Amino acid sequence: MSRITITLPNELIDELLEAVPSRSKTEAVIKAIKDEIRLKKREGIKAMAGTAEFIEGTEDRRHEDGRLG
Repeated sequence: MSRITITLPNELIDELLEAVPSRSKTEAVIKAIKDEIRLKKREGIKAMAGTAEFIEGTEDRRHEDGRLG
């Protein structure tokens, strides 16, 4: 784990502590960072929606595979 020093406005920290249930400021910041990362990943997945192209159906692929019966 890395130790860093950052300067944050007190109002922002107070608002974070009200919004995020936590035992410490560190825990609240970690939860907020994880939540932001999760949201960015979700946005990336949503942006890909409708861009995949399926060429073959799964039924055809399954029946072509001799290992499956």
